[in-house]
Amino acid sequence: MQVWGVTDRGAVRQQNQDAYAAKVLEDGRVLALVCDGMGGARAGNVASTMAVELFMEHFAKGSLEDSLEERMSHAASVANQAVFRRSVEDQNCTGMGTTMVAVLVSAGEAVILNEGDSRCYHINNEGIILVTRDHSLVEDLVERGELTREQARTHPHKNLITRALGAEPILMADCFRQPMTEGDYLLLCSDGLSNVINEQEVLYEVIHGGEDAQCCQRLLDIALSRGAPDNVTAVLVKR
Repeated sequence: MQVWGVTDRGAVRQQNQDAYAAKVLEDGRVLALVCDGMGGARAGNVASTMAVELFMEHFAKGSLEDSLEERMSHAASVANQAVFRRSVEDQNCTGMGTTMVAVLVSAGEAVILNEGDSRCYHINNEGIILVTRDHSLVEDLVERGELTREQARTHPHKNLITRALGAEPILMADCFRQPMTEGDYLLLCSDGLSNVINEQEVLYEVIHGGEDAQCCQRLLDIALSRGAPDNVTAVLVKR
């Protein structure tokens, strides 16, 4: 398995409040995550960086007797508690939080955890599927039939999320299992990418756009060419 990633502050923002990590473990599996911080000039960056570092650290310390979902949920919960505590105790970080989408990819399947609106897509020659569900106002409206998917893309409140890591003392993240066969991909991204590049464009770049190792950069270049109003992060895993 292979993994690549890229992050950029975009064309408008003065600071990059996204953070990511991507690692091939000793047993050949891939562990990766993307976080998109929020909460003011400095605090968003603090939240996303803390979450990434603590998740990676505590997943590695997790008990091998626990299920993969339990190990990922525990690592995310430790990060959540630390970010929440910092937001309460540090006046400069009041109200900070971060999205999180994390994956552990093995030969036959991936375990995926998400909180907020950073996404995970499953991609192969047959098409592209959004595995995660955004925790956002517009996603709730779509599910209730009050907005179409296309209307949601341009809704003025599309960036309002309903859940974030660090916002509450107890984390209630979602977990998914996604079958993986040889040649399949997972793409993790912040909304700075998914808000400006549609799923069919992502599918084309991953499958037909060129070398796998340059795919994240190609996606970033497209986002930048369209004004990239937000930070942009993409991580691509290939089975």
